[in-house]
Amino acid sequence: MTLSHDAAGSGPALLLLHSGVCDRRMWDPQWEALQAAGYRVVRADLRGFGETPAETGDYDPVADVWELLDSLGIERAALVGASYGGKLALAAAARHPERVTALALLASGLPGRAPSAELRAWGAREDALLEADDLEGAVALNVDTWLGPDATPGTRAAVADMQRHAFRVQLAAEAAAETAEPPRPGANEPDEADAAQETPPTAPEFDLSGIAAPALAVAGAHDFADYREIAVALADLLPNARHLALDWAGHLPSLERPEEVTALLLDFLTGAGVAKDG
Repeated sequence: MTLSHDAAGSGPALLLLHSGVCDRRMWDPQWEALQAAGYRVVRADLRGFGETPAETGDYDPVADVWELLDSLGIERAALVGASYGGKLALAAAARHPERVTALALLASGLPGRAPSAELRAWGAREDALLEADDLEGAVALNVDTWLGPDATPGTRAAVADMQRHAFRVQLAAEAAAETAEPPRPGANEPDEADAAQETPPTAPEFDLSGIAAPALAVAGAHDFADYREIAVALADLLPNARHLALDWAGHLPSLERPEEVTALLLDFLTGAGVAKDG
């Protein structure tokens, strides 16, 4: 399957991978600015999000990433991932480190890391709402949980729209497949629901030590401790990484203060040498 996507601009390639509560529209605030800065920018809807159909059987999301880039003739790219998109970026980089020029990880998940009791409790609340057919309650729970205090009403409405659409797509696919025990859609903890459907990478692909590309691991002070701890850990797990804590941010900083995060990304990419020799 080729993921639904947009590609525009010229220069070093940059792939944007969305969180499990959004779709590729989450990058609207960065889309034109990154192109104007001299990048060929690609953003994609992962399976079950936006315009890409859901998959009820096993699949390999890492292969989806590289198949998309191959279809566009892109040999090497910088990867920018938010939450689940960050987890996927890490797995993709572990599989083909030679193809990754830089990694920007915003409140990233971490392959193989079990969620905390706090995050599991949150997931149980979402489960209960979906099982009670309270779709709007589940949407509201996600918006309230994942956006920090600086999110505007317009941003909250946009995230609600993306999450609502994802729930509908995923739940419809499960109903059509008539699965006896359907996986929970749309959750955003490190071992989130899409991991119940995807084919997990093999153990060697969880080894991040071979990723030599410059990396930035960002976490927000208003996010779950899981993501703050992951960002700190990534600075040690990745050979060429640094950690950045944002005291104002929740789980989706690129939507909460878009101009500030755009500037942060451009500064990181320039410092990583992507703009010069991509």
